[in-house]
Amino acid sequence: MIRWIWAFLDRPAAQFDDGVAFWTTVTGTTLSERRGDRDEFATLLPDYGAPTLKMQVIDGPPRIHLDLDVDDVQAATDHALALGATLAGDYILTQRIGYSVLHSPAGMTFCLTPFREPMGGLAPTVTGPAGDRSRVDQICLDIGTSDYAVESRFWTDLTGWAWRPASLPEFSRLSARPGVPVDLLLQRLGGDRPTSAHPDIACTNVDATADWHEALGAKRIQRGKQWQVMTDPAGQTYCLTGRTPA
Repeated sequence: MIRWIWAFLDRPAAQFDDGVAFWTTVTGTTLSERRGDRDEFATLLPDYGAPTLKMQVIDGPPRIHLDLDVDDVQAATDHALALGATLAGDYILTQRIGYSVLHSPAGMTFCLTPFREPMGGLAPTVTGPAGDRSRVDQICLDIGTSDYAVESRFWTDLTGWAWRPASLPEFSRLSARPGVPVDLLLQRLGGDRPTSAHPDIACTNVDATADWHEALGAKRIQRGKQWQVMTDPAGQTYCLTGRTPA
């Protein structure tokens, strides 16, 4: 059983500080003390309520990976492997320090990590300069066409969360609410490539939020009917969506 989900904003060292400045502002958070052998980890802390975002310094291009908190890491790892995941890197090391790093059947990196304590209630929404309100409330998994059926089944079985269709046929959603405030959105892409992820921010006014984010260094990429595709200052894709930030 997945008890909590963390979305890691992985950034190269040269872009980490700019990423911190942008993401703490748009999420209304402050950065925790950095930790790890190389001070590579930090948590984005809201004024109150449950944190769900962390940041990590990595070697390589910016990306998103997920940490899934579980009661028993070894049992959850065995379950994930039985569902089609593969271990990444030196499992002897990760086993020694208490977590496992895996890839989904179509290549999405995720970690199984020990659940320590309840995170608390819902964090506050963020109010932009124009009065628009927003909140990161889901992580979208971008899945290639050929992998969509297998990958969707994998994440549904791994999480045990409730599956439901979305308003468009290329989307479906996994939700553990009210226990976990971040959903997983499964998106079927128009072509094939390894699965990746991006954050979705629910907004009361997509255009006003996009204006604010642009002033902070983000860029508009593509406008959809109910969403705006953006890139942050490091070039990482995210979306602003026209949904009520609960």
